[in-house]
Amino acid sequence: MQSMFLSTLLGFILLIPFSGHTQEHEVPYPDGYRQWVHVKSMLIQPGHPLENPFQGIHHIYANQTALKGLKKGVFPNGSILVFDLLQYSEKNNAIQESARKLVGVMHKNARRYSKTGGWGFEGFADDSNIKRLVTDGGQSCFSCHKAQAGNGYVFSHWRK
Repeated sequence: MQSMFLSTLLGFILLIPFSGHTQEHEVPYPDGYRQWVHVKSMLIQPGHPLENPFQGIHHIYANQTALKGLKKGVFPNGSILVFDLLQYSEKNNAIQESARKLVGVMHKNARRYSKTGGWGFEGFADDSNIKRLVTDGGQSCFSCHKAQAGNGYVFSHWRK
């Protein structure tokens, strides 16, 4: 009896990650992204229209597939772009990186993310690869990225 209970419980636990509609559409955390190609950096300071919530140092990284998209203007499935947002401090006429605010991810899969231009959007809080910030399936992210439809919904450009 106890053995049957344990095997039923184990079966239920193993099914949890695969049940539920939202998990199949979740954007995975981009392990190792800091070893990818660094596309650009930017600093948003107080007074900028995107100050809240994006004040800080921005670093953009691209995997090899996204790099091809940046260079050609068409992003194939499998493209991943990462927006690494860090707080900053100013001291002695220098601006330096401080704590991480979030890791934003765009993951291209035209079929899986068809409602958001073929891109999945996610934000991971602080240094966490677990705490997800996107609660609307990426619609709020996509509402801004729509303005970049002519550039594959991507704000960054490859600088030669």
